[in-house]
Amino acid sequence: MDIKEELLNVCKTVYFDEPMKKHTTFKIGGPADIFCEPGDIEEIKNVLYVLKKYKIDFFIMGNGSNLLVADKGIRGAVIKIGDKMNDIKVCGNRIYVQSGALLSKTANAALKNNLTGMECISGIPGSIGGAIYMNAGAYGAEISQIVNSVTYITPEGEIKTVFGKEMAFGYRKSFFTGSDNVIVYCELQLEEGNGEEISAKMKDVSAKRVSKQPLSMPSAGSVFKRPEGYFAGKLIEDCGLKGFSSGGAEISNLHAGFIVNKGDAAAQDVLNVIKHVQSEVYNKFGVMLETEIKILGEL
Repeated sequence: MDIKEELLNVCKTVYFDEPMKKHTTFKIGGPADIFCEPGDIEEIKNVLYVLKKYKIDFFIMGNGSNLLVADKGIRGAVIKIGDKMNDIKVCGNRIYVQSGALLSKTANAALKNNLTGMECISGIPGSIGGAIYMNAGAYGAEISQIVNSVTYITPEGEIKTVFGKEMAFGYRKSFFTGSDNVIVYCELQLEEGNGEEISAKMKDVSAKRVSKQPLSMPSAGSVFKRPEGYFAGKLIEDCGLKGFSSGGAEISNLHAGFIVNKGDAAAQDVLNVIKHVQSEVYNKFGVMLETEIKILGEL
């Protein structure tokens, strides 16, 4: 058997030369040599075993809401932990959730059980696993504030769990950032709350997002990290860059921290805009903006 046959034997969902623009919210990206979407822990372990056997590099993705994939695509494999692994179980004020579940779905489960703590991050369009990987946050809250433990699979196939300070959460980073560990589920600790108040807060967060963010156009959310003492969007706007474009990529007129795909953007267009923004902001304010999105693949 070759690697294709072996992967098809151990994972129900495997594609070859799969266009990544089908799997990112930017709707941009060339083909991944191998694309696997495991449905359970056993499939993940088997896929990792086969990839290691053939010495194939791999990347783990969630909902693809924070990715810019290069136009030439990805050499190696992509392992997507998505809606095939999205179970949610509520026990008292704790939620046990698989890493492929969306934040929005998890927040709705919390609401249904009158649990508070997820309202501010309920609108982030990512998965639980992706949110933990980068300690996603919004409106003053971060997922680190509600995570008790995270269970993951090492590249060697071992199942391990980290608790508390072991998770090493920081601004847009965690114990998992930069590693090949595959997050499979976590335990969230919430507080009992009032269902009407929780619902009202979630609706308020949603309304703010709709009014201030270009949700009707493909994007990867906030492109830049918040520099200490500043707001990236404000710096970009103060440079007069709203509406600046390169090819099909444009700085949103609604929120300068977002780059949107007008419909035919290439990854290089987005990179051109990023570089221009970084240069202009640095020249005017002396601040070097760092990207929050992950740039992946063969440039």
